[in-house]
Amino acid sequence: MDAVYSAAVLDHYARPRNLGRLPEANGRGVAGDLRGGDTQVEIAIRVEAGRIAAARHRTFGCSATIAAASVATELIAGRAPAEAAALTAEAITAALGGLPPERRYAPALAADAVRRAVADYRTRSAGEEG
Repeated sequence: MDAVYSAAVLDHYARPRNLGRLPEANGRGVAGDLRGGDTQVEIAIRVEAGRIAAARHRTFGCSATIAAASVATELIAGRAPAEAAALTAEAITAALGGLPPERRYAPALAADAVRRAVADYRTRSAGEEG
């Protein structure tokens, strides 16, 4: 791996946080497509009492993508779904201490997966109300 990665990127890549499935998730979002590329991020969330009680990721791709998904799950934990949906690629990049320009797609994928997970949660919870 190149020395262009920050210590935070290297740490999250070597020891990704919140990795794996979340069977009791009430929202899931996927960004990227393994059929047409080599990168995909799946974020699963469990919302309880209006806050994200748990977030997990399953990530296929480069070290930057794994690190971005790991950081994204940490950034949304404990937040309201609306706050989580507002997570930006720039916030993920900042939390990682920066990324090379050619790897900026990684935090964008992670942020998109979070938005999709929140949208899925909203769709599911709307169905429970009616």
